[in-house]
Amino acid sequence: MKKIFLVFALLFGANLIAQKANYDQVDVYKKTDSRDLNIFFVYPDNWEERNDWPLLVFYHGGGWVGGNIKQFASYARYFAEKGMVCALVEYRVKKVDGTNPITALMDAKSAMRYLKANKTKYHINPERVVASGGSAGGHLAAAVELVEGYNDPKDDISIDTKVSALVLFNPVVDNGPNGYGYKRLGKKYKKFSPFHQDKKGMAVVLIMVGTRDKHIPVKTMKDFCSDIENAGGMCKLVLYEGAKHGFFNEDRQDGKYFKLTRDEMEAFLRKRNFITRK
Repeated sequence: MKKIFLVFALLFGANLIAQKANYDQVDVYKKTDSRDLNIFFVYPDNWEERNDWPLLVFYHGGGWVGGNIKQFASYARYFAEKGMVCALVEYRVKKVDGTNPITALMDAKSAMRYLKANKTKYHINPERVVASGGSAGGHLAAAVELVEGYNDPKDDISIDTKVSALVLFNPVVDNGPNGYGYKRLGKKYKKFSPFHQDKKGMAVVLIMVGTRDKHIPVKTMKDFCSDIENAGGMCKLVLYEGAKHGFFNEDRQDGKYFKLTRDEMEAFLRKRNFITRK
């Protein structure tokens, strides 16, 4: 057993070293019983010359069971070139840490608070934050904005987790009986599910989803957007005809859907002056 653990530790360590080499900076934002949780950063050129870069935070998908920050690495590199500090967040998942969706949300909130608390270190403007994610990561991005509670007891809750904009890729926003994750959450969905929260005053939202997504019904996305707009907010829903769940992951750097979603996201962020570089 010790040999197996040693081999796993060596492989995990080698993988982490390889990952770190692909990013500008990697910092631990939280220490847990199972492992240290990192944020991987990609910076714009001449990053140190400004102290007020807009921040783009990515939460990977994986059903709160697995997943990897590499899911949004290509997006992070692209938007760093456009003048945003990009942060890819690790959080605890069932397959690695034996944890549940609530723990994942607690970590997502801890990461957002860590970033805001360290605005000087990372040269960011905490009032110009975009949260983004896919599937369960889309849930986390929406939940840091909408869901009250589920805070790590060690967090400084005087630092809020609100953001200025959300960019959601086939997000798991409905965790109710007809949504995703209900079997794991039960009645807790009423406080955990972004779909079921008060949307008054929330951030502007871009949602991108395929019409053949078996986990995220188009109707749910339309209803979610309608609720936001009825509460006085702004929600743009973009449908990709025939696309399935996770469609944007196909050929992440050169594929059709990567380019389409990247360009849609850029137009959305440019219109709101998160991006000013050509």
